[in-house]
Amino acid sequence: MRRALTRLAIAALACGALAVAPAGAAARLPPIKHVFIIMLENKSYDETFGYLSAAPYLSLTLPAKGALVPNFYGVTHFSLGNYLALISGQGSNPATQLDCQTFTPVLPGTIGADGQAAGNGCVYPATVKTIADQLTGTGLSWKGYMEDMANGAGQPHTCRHPAIGAKDLTQKARLGDQYAARHNPFVYFRSLLDSGACASRDVPLDRLSGDLASAARTPNFSLITPNLCNDGHDSPCVDGRPGGLAGINGFLSTWVPRILASPAYRSGGLLAVLFDEAGGTDASACCGEPPFPNAMGTNGGAFPGPGGGRTGAVLLSPFIDPGTIDLSPANDFTTLRSLEDLFRLGHLGYAARPHLSTFGSDLYTCFTQHNPRARRGTLPRGSEIKLTVIGQGTARRPMLELKLWHPGRITVQVPADRHGQRTLPGPRSAGACQLVKISLPAQHGILTLSARAFGGVERRTISF
Repeated sequence: MRRALTRLAIAALACGALAVAPAGAAARLPPIKHVFIIMLENKSYDETFGYLSAAPYLSLTLPAKGALVPNFYGVTHFSLGNYLALISGQGSNPATQLDCQTFTPVLPGTIGADGQAAGNGCVYPATVKTIADQLTGTGLSWKGYMEDMANGAGQPHTCRHPAIGAKDLTQKARLGDQYAARHNPFVYFRSLLDSGACASRDVPLDRLSGDLASAARTPNFSLITPNLCNDGHDSPCVDGRPGGLAGINGFLSTWVPRILASPAYRSGGLLAVLFDEAGGTDASACCGEPPFPNAMGTNGGAFPGPGGGRTGAVLLSPFIDPGTIDLSPANDFTTLRSLEDLFRLGHLGYAARPHLSTFGSDLYTCFTQHNPRARRGTLPRGSEIKLTVIGQGTARRPMLELKLWHPGRITVQVPADRHGQRTLPGPRSAGACQLVKISLPAQHGILTLSARAFGGVERRTISF
């Protein structure tokens, strides 16, 4: 994968279902313990992240806090096939490419090459596993948080779906009930329906706040789906709100700060804001998956082409340097494989294809594999100080800008006169990859920068 560009500011099985990945595959990845995915709808990269985006919280604020992934693509059209791919590695069939208007079983459902279930239909047999099954099998937890799922009259409040063989009445929003089953992938797998896992773990969105209160209550994997107005699908919405990018912006600016402030995220979390497919007829793709064996003509379904179009994505984590741009190609299959690697799981469906790229050092730009070890009180060069820049620009004085790899304490000293040094005022501590700015004296000279962490200190002398 290509090296990520970093910016300081932005204007913008089958594999065995429960097989464990080799330890070495995950050893180079950060110790992420909680993953949150927010899935949004039907927007192309230029509309969403472009110069005149109507969602500034998404297009400007969030990339400045984490990483922009401009080469993220959907794998199919319409919505449902992308959700299914994200949690199971399954390619689409004609029914899923048309968003499963009727809730029919996948038949014959036998497993073939690349772990794909043969045939057509919506509900996969119990032999087809998901990342939810994998996590449960290794003692980890998961939940789906679905906005408006509990709003249907006479409907169950969890794991809401049509009866087998029945028409899906959630295809269109209703006043007071804008839930869409096709945006809730967990209800399409017998492995989750029959075990009762869906009924207990696929819940309304309003339960997320309580679960975020402690890391112990927060699932290891959370898939968060807004309703048809807040995910950008409808515009205007059935209740009169504008929807579209305005709906997306409002939802994210409400929920993302809650996630970022949660103990689970702060102690080693990853938040991914994804889109299912591009808007319009864009059916481009990125990542070399073959034609789906059961697809309706092409992987692009209703729009001929190899995929679901370019959408872009944003990912945030304490292990991602704010302002990162990861140019690597990515889609739902690479995301699934990346998550499986983080949790040391086997690879499902197309996520198991050889040579499939995953998120790595291009994304996790604030992660080093080993914590530094001090020798005689000294840390190795570059083990704690990530970068230093001396600049002035339009400022009246030179400015030292720096980042640390790990949380630490900073001291900057400059000559006071021929007889000593003086310590500059400024931040006494800094978080990992936090940009710190310290104003320097107007007269040029040599400064001494000290960064303390792990029982030692890394020192640098810098001319300014």
